[in-house]
Amino acid sequence: MKRAERASPFDSVNNIRPHQLGQGINARAIEAERMTIAVIDLDPGADLPEHHHENEQLGFVIAGSITMRIGTEQRELHPGDMYAIPSDVPHEALAGPEGCTVADVFAPPRADWRDMKRSDPVPGRWPERRS
Repeated sequence: MKRAERASPFDSVNNIRPHQLGQGINARAIEAERMTIAVIDLDPGADLPEHHHENEQLGFVIAGSITMRIGTEQRELHPGDMYAIPSDVPHEALAGPEGCTVADVFAPPRADWRDMKRSDPVPGRWPERRS
């Protein structure tokens, strides 16, 4: 079984090879023994269709906006808004017109991401480059 990038004591999110979750959706993720954390960039209007997974998921919006449906509830979220998705609950997301960046934590780790296509490390939408 392929291993995900493991957390080191210190690193930069911009050094992580992104997982390509869908058209215009890239996740820069690291995995520890019992969880995965990811910074996910969604291009303007990017659509993450309904899906579910065994992993519990907690997240918050860093930049932009996103409309999420979790179970039967739907809401437009903005920077600072948080969400919780229980195990196996169907959910979907649509990025706003300016795109969106979210931070998500999954437990247990996202083993299903290990075989996904990845690109070389490139700076994402966040964090903004320091001069």
